[in-house]
Amino acid sequence: MAARQEQEPARTEVEEVAKNVLRMQLPISLPGLGHVNCYALVDDHGAAVIDPGLPTPASFAALGQRLGQAGLRVKDIHTVIVTHSHGDHFGGTGRIVRESGAKVVAHRTFTLGFGKPSEPEVSVDDLSAHARHGHDHAHAHGRAHASHEVVADDGARTDRSEGRAPIKVASPDSIPWGGMTPWGGKQPMPPLRVRMRWRFMRLLGHAMSFPPITLPVEQGDVLRLAGREWRVTHTPGHTNDHICLHSAEEELFLSGDHVLPTITPHISGLSLERDPLAAFFRSLDLVAATPHVGRVLPAHGHPFTDLAQRCEAIKRHHDERLAKVRSIARELGPTTVRAFSQRLFRQRSWGPMAESETYAHLEHLRLLGDAEVRRTPTGELLYTL
Repeated sequence: MAARQEQEPARTEVEEVAKNVLRMQLPISLPGLGHVNCYALVDDHGAAVIDPGLPTPASFAALGQRLGQAGLRVKDIHTVIVTHSHGDHFGGTGRIVRESGAKVVAHRTFTLGFGKPSEPEVSVDDLSAHARHGHDHAHAHGRAHASHEVVADDGARTDRSEGRAPIKVASPDSIPWGGMTPWGGKQPMPPLRVRMRWRFMRLLGHAMSFPPITLPVEQGDVLRLAGREWRVTHTPGHTNDHICLHSAEEELFLSGDHVLPTITPHISGLSLERDPLAAFFRSLDLVAATPHVGRVLPAHGHPFTDLAQRCEAIKRHHDERLAKVRSIARELGPTTVRAFSQRLFRQRSWGPMAESETYAHLEHLRLLGDAEVRRTPTGELLYTL
């Protein structure tokens, strides 16, 4: 299979995608992905950067090199905006803050840190087609942050819109290696080299001083960056704390991982949302209805134009998967999550990631009233549609 846009290696060239908006591709080594787009919003005071890559020397060196092409230094970064709590998006934040004193903007439920990596960035289909090694990303969990206003970089203040409180169902880090998953069956023990790499990442995270979120934001908040107003859109689904930014004036939409040009983000059954797939659908509908969007700037892959069309294509992908789940249920009767996942995915994809995606789809059908579930004496869930 030919590589998708999102799997392309990071380019060294800096692209100005709009006036004073620079796209800088930073290298990452995650299955299914070859780079992360770090955007710099340039103004008279320096720059704000969005998603500054992994906490690795290579990534930080690349960031410095890309900034240098634009006549900027890390010390010129006054604001870091993080779209969501995956390590390839927030990992470089701590070092930037230490070198420049930058403010940190993220959703109010976001928490910086390193947990045990449990979920990939991309869907299992995309992951299995291109992955060759275990994934490295860090996944942080959310927490509420009480506040009533946000201060943009130009000092403007704006009232918050009403937010939705998350419902905690399960947490990736709550399942130890060899522990029981919410759907039954043990979480498999990764290879020793993978466990050692994750342990190193956790120790690195504890050793580094990560900054707090200085500007927690919610749905409808407005930031003034690069001479424009950017409205925050809260888009739970891929993670509970995911945000996008929209400049209606310039018709620009920074979509993070919520909407990518050629692959679909991973929707985990281990989520702070009661129904992560339903949350993702609501977020896609919210984004698709956004007026005045001429160009979409994703966190991976190249900019694209038709946001609503891409949202509908992603929804169709999940609708087709739900239809396949129904077909499997009619054929097999009461069935475990593992058995469903092994019919949904090819053998090369079997395992906890496939089961997590399958569990999200089965729970969505159960909460719609289209499925029933019971737990066997051995602890496994049996779903009947």
